[in-house]
Amino acid sequence: MDKVQSFLEKQKQWEKELGLLRGWLRETEMDETVKWGVPTYTVNGKNVVGMAGFKNHFGLWFFQGVFLKDEKKLLVNAQEGKTKGLRQMRFHSMEEMDEQVIKEYVQEAI
Repeated sequence: MDKVQSFLEKQKQWEKELGLLRGWLRETEMDETVKWGVPTYTVNGKNVVGMAGFKNHFGLWFFQGVFLKDEKKLLVNAQEGKTKGLRQMRFHSMEEMDEQVIKEYVQEAI
């Protein structure tokens, strides 16, 4: 079993949601790996986006999200004053996930 699948199976609260995000991310030219214990997607060895589930939300983080246009105002700085480039896109339910919007943000990040 691959490392990402193993990670997803341990995410009981968000397994289905993270699996859906994984499917969308795998449709891109990014390479899938595990870094820092979580799925991370790269292009030419450079980190682009990661995903994980937490107690109250799940989501994606964009390693250089500060440079994205963020026209829909979906990105948050998880640690204001500490985090410089990384931005998170958080969800609390599958209903909040808009496939087209997520794919647009991912493509811009790539």
